[in-house]
Amino acid sequence: MLTHPNFDPVVFSLGPLAVRWYGLMYLAGFAAGWWLGVKRIQAGDRTGGALLSRAQFDDLLFAAILGVILGGRLGYVLFYKPAYYASHPLEILAIWQGGMSFHGGFLGVLLAMVWFARRQRLRWLDVMDFLAPLVPLGIAAGRLGNFINGELWGRVTELPWGMVFRGAGPQPRHPSQLYQFALEGLVLFALLWWFSTKPRPRGQVSALFLAGYGVCRFVAEYAREPDDFLGLLALDLSMGQWLSLPMILAGAWLFVWSRRH
Repeated sequence: MLTHPNFDPVVFSLGPLAVRWYGLMYLAGFAAGWWLGVKRIQAGDRTGGALLSRAQFDDLLFAAILGVILGGRLGYVLFYKPAYYASHPLEILAIWQGGMSFHGGFLGVLLAMVWFARRQRLRWLDVMDFLAPLVPLGIAAGRLGNFINGELWGRVTELPWGMVFRGAGPQPRHPSQLYQFALEGLVLFALLWWFSTKPRPRGQVSALFLAGYGVCRFVAEYAREPDDFLGLLALDLSMGQWLSLPMILAGAWLFVWSRRH
């Protein structure tokens, strides 16, 4: 049995300003996406097949960051606590209190990329195929932030690497944040980066991201403790699993569609 290190979530403070590990993980994720995007543009420049210029990529990254933050927060509000925030609407703006949804952030990025593609006169699926391999390392950074904060812990387990989390009782639990860090982050990144190194039909990289993330999240949710205010839903599936099922189906459909077109 292991014990969570109980890291201080605040790295340092300057008067009323507190720099938190979770915020630094977001910055690390965006920085990793920027670095990988620059590498893809440089590789495309060498072969004459670059989709974006550096200036366009900077605009894309800015739009994606807005999509992640706004979509992630609104997704949490609508998917997880709609009744609470309907009664406390001003707290929707209190992002520092926590509460972000990956699926909401994903929808936010989709909409942001629709706007970006139309503005730059690019095909939306081409933009999404470029962006998809850059995302998983950002997801990995976010899950590492969850682990540092000691939040979103797993279900009770008797496995030898079970971990006791502060606030979760005395029983050891799956360190499910690390499972998600590995599956949704590292494994999905390796798969997408390898798959995207060769020319693929338009939409296939995006399809692999949709289905790959959906499957990884669906599996990892079996080790993650459901939100106490929701519990398990129909068919004993969590909210995260129900939100991942449409991603899996959409990814499978898009993969088949891209092969035919």
